[in-house]
Amino acid sequence: MPASMRSEARAAAWLGRYLWSAWAGATGLLCLAAAWQAAHELYGDFVLPDPLTTLMTLADLATEPGLGAAVKETGLRALTGFLLAAGIGTAAGTIAGYSFAALRLMKPVVTFILGVPPISWIVLALIWFGASGGSAVATVIVAALPISFAGALEGVATRDRGLDAMARAFGAGPLRRFRDVTLPHLLSYLFAAWTTAIGTAWKVAVMAELLGNSGGIGGALAKARALFDIPQVMALTVLVVLCALGSDHLVLQPLREAAERWRTAGQPWGVKR
Repeated sequence: MPASMRSEARAAAWLGRYLWSAWAGATGLLCLAAAWQAAHELYGDFVLPDPLTTLMTLADLATEPGLGAAVKETGLRALTGFLLAAGIGTAAGTIAGYSFAALRLMKPVVTFILGVPPISWIVLALIWFGASGGSAVATVIVAALPISFAGALEGVATRDRGLDAMARAFGAGPLRRFRDVTLPHLLSYLFAAWTTAIGTAWKVAVMAELLGNSGGIGGALAKARALFDIPQVMALTVLVVLCALGSDHLVLQPLREAAERWRTAGQPWGVKR
């Protein structure tokens, strides 16, 4: 079999396994929908619209031309803040994991950032940057940065120093030891942290847009709140959740699968645990 056909077969097999694994997540969402329906039966439409009404309202919103622009605007702000927070937090956490002095210097700063409520950062960002996209991006950075920092710090700090010493004894330089010994272990912590950080990015971006009335999904949510349109509020909330799930399962999870192929290398037919 030619190499190109083997590569296509491997890609098709990976895609099949990935899509099949989505059934577990879909089951969890269906259980959540059942609990939502039960709460609707208990409290009624005025407090909590049922899932079907919410989905129908979301379908109606999808036909409006402004919704796509709002999702794009919020997504750009959330993902920009996430990428900056992931880059800065990962670099700082990696340095702190290798250097105890850097850890003692950085950890109190990160703890201080983590201790300030996101709503306080949003208010400060609105004062500093005004009701613009900059306030949402800045708030996302300060909310998501400690998560990436903690993941990188734990990943480097818990590395197997015996393997590192063995690689050094065989003449491996610092960069090669980091690539072959530390990085595979570090990635397992980073992807877990990034999954939390990207969900936080969407939530905080929408919150900043709502309080600043700066467009995006948060701006649409502010209008729905002003009109007391509960089904639309729920529909926009579901939309934010879908965007966060899509960012995780369509972006981060495939990257994790590609970066951590060793996890399934020894399993028959590549079946995950």
